[in-house]
Amino acid sequence: MSIFAISDLHLSLGTNKPMDVFGWDNYVDRIKSNWVRMVKDTDTVILPGDFSWALKLEESLNDFKFLEELPGRKILLKGNHDLWWSTVKKVNEFFKENKIESVELVFNNTVIVENRAVCGTRGWMFSGSEDDKKIILREKGRLERSLDLATKTGLEPLVFMHYPPAYANEVCREFIDVLKKYSVKEVYYGHIHGPGYHNAIPQFEGIKLKLISSDCLNFVPFTIK
Repeated sequence: MSIFAISDLHLSLGTNKPMDVFGWDNYVDRIKSNWVRMVKDTDTVILPGDFSWALKLEESLNDFKFLEELPGRKILLKGNHDLWWSTVKKVNEFFKENKIESVELVFNNTVIVENRAVCGTRGWMFSGSEDDKKIILREKGRLERSLDLATKTGLEPLVFMHYPPAYANEVCREFIDVLKKYSVKEVYYGHIHGPGYHNAIPQFEGIKLKLISSDCLNFVPFTIK
């Protein structure tokens, strides 16, 4: 019963948003082939954001059917391009109506996987605007609630964010402070693609940072446990 993670699948099976222009040739087939080769039905895969290019929830159905057919339990967090993401209630109703039974959401909550408490939030990168400040404070609250719930389980938290809390020369202090408050030692994140991989930093103030965007992993799920 292993735990895997892979971010930024950017599926567009119900929309027309091909990733070939970014060099992602046959990426859907590659994701499927690697996933089926590695993941068993008893395993769990965490996907921290940018799952689908769909703009509306109903447009994401083919993407979720694709995910449902893959082995394992799947846990999703929200990314900046997940515009299909409605309220948790509506998404869960959508799952029920369409028999999407292997997918769960992390959003203001924590989900128990094996002996770990999976938690996290989308995050954000600060550019100095007032809008950014508001978003960061909201995301900080979500991260804190998720970690608080994880702490109450008595299990070790397994933390995911879509945006990196620190990257290259940029640091979002609000997220780092929350992570340190809860003694988080490792964070898995996505959002970064292509040559940006080279600017990723392996740790910040004692917190290990692991980039797991699908293209940076050659579309192979990363083994956590």
